[in-house]
Amino acid sequence: MNVVLVVFDSLRKDCIGVYGEPPWGPVQTPHLNALAEESLVFDRAYPESLPTLPTRRALYTGRRVYPFENGDFRLKGDFVGAAGWGPIPEDQDTLAELFQRHGWRTGLIADVYHMFKPSKNYSRGFDQWTFLRGQECDPYRSGPEPSRQEIDYWLQKELQRPDKVAFLRKCLKNMHDRTTEADYFNARVFAEAIRWLEQNQDADQFFLTVESFDPHEPWFVPESYRRLYDDGDGPQHVISGYADTSQLSPELLRRTRANYSGLVTMCDRWFGFFYEKLLRMGLLDETLLIVTSDHGHSIGDKAYMGKRGYPSDPSVFDVPVFIRHPEGLGAGRRTGAIIQHHDLTAEMLHFAGIEPAGRLDGMPVFEKALRGEPLRDHATVGWGSTVTVVSADWHMNCKVDGSGPFLYDLSAESPYERNLAGENPELVAQLFAVAVEDAGGGYPEYLMELARNQKDAPGCSALAARPS
Repeated sequence: MNVVLVVFDSLRKDCIGVYGEPPWGPVQTPHLNALAEESLVFDRAYPESLPTLPTRRALYTGRRVYPFENGDFRLKGDFVGAAGWGPIPEDQDTLAELFQRHGWRTGLIADVYHMFKPSKNYSRGFDQWTFLRGQECDPYRSGPEPSRQEIDYWLQKELQRPDKVAFLRKCLKNMHDRTTEADYFNARVFAEAIRWLEQNQDADQFFLTVESFDPHEPWFVPESYRRLYDDGDGPQHVISGYADTSQLSPELLRRTRANYSGLVTMCDRWFGFFYEKLLRMGLLDETLLIVTSDHGHSIGDKAYMGKRGYPSDPSVFDVPVFIRHPEGLGAGRRTGAIIQHHDLTAEMLHFAGIEPAGRLDGMPVFEKALRGEPLRDHATVGWGSTVTVVSADWHMNCKVDGSGPFLYDLSAESPYERNLAGENPELVAQLFAVAVEDAGGGYPEYLMELARNQKDAPGCSALAARPS
């Protein structure tokens, strides 16, 4: 049997049709919807920790990253990112290393450039790893410089700040000669994954990881996809301000959502090509296929654009998970069992019959979920100096010193409209105690200092605020 893991970056759960729709209306995802009909669909899946690199470290090892012990990374060749924004510890086996050690051929196809920066090691254990260059600020190209007209078209003058302009300039350099749909990143990732399947047909069994940085910003997408959601002409907006959306006109907010939705639909289409290849090669009957996302992205939700760990929100923290079993087990079924990314690691190893040498913090979830057996009674998600605890009935978010709590009643008709923390201090204390217990009884001092010194720690918008 084979194992294929597909991970999208910043794919909102509610932008996949089987999960509903975002506040601005439905998004077309026919291929992921079709996959749901053949999969066990998890309705309550959450990251272990956030953002990009901590998420993948947990997914690649099955080990908890929260509470980011020894996670205050300051590595050459990278910015000072969120807590845990670093390499995989050398004493932790990766999924690829375990599969490789047990005779599986391993492959990684990815354009998530953070994984390949200096001092990073997320390619460990892969017989082949293919890094597709050019996303975001990857130092892929140094020219030509984009024109002022290009800058003003993609980022309106009233929204231009030096850091945003510099970011956009780099993105435009990297995509300078992109002319056809096949030149776009998600198309290249899945085309390369298809090539890997073709070139490795002689493998007795394989483990393939496909990482698509799309639909992460910048939301450059062929115009035909954007026009599915907004047929107007005029200025575009493709990057987040990591701020409230009061500075955006309704037209620009609509255009931003349309670009994101179009990119989601494009990701769905090219995933469809990859899925079709698995089908035509006869691999689906002997392959466990798992599809998920690291997190979502707020695009005007609660008047905010970006992603953040405080206050946490389902637009970012709820993630899709599809597990397609080669024997059709669980096809078309859904489960409300609470799971996290590191459980997927344990599930893949369990399916392959591989016993890890070290401990796993995740647990196999597929068979228990099918039988309706209890799994987790809560999920604890760390992001920098903040923590979120989600139980069957409650969503609690605060800083790691216990201050600034948000508490939402998930049984309410509109759960996230009212913060009930002030009315339920005992419940907040109970849920925070769960977070501390999952942290091993306490937090590293640097996280406590961040919590004390930051009034608000809105995820990626606070990365640059960390002392370098």
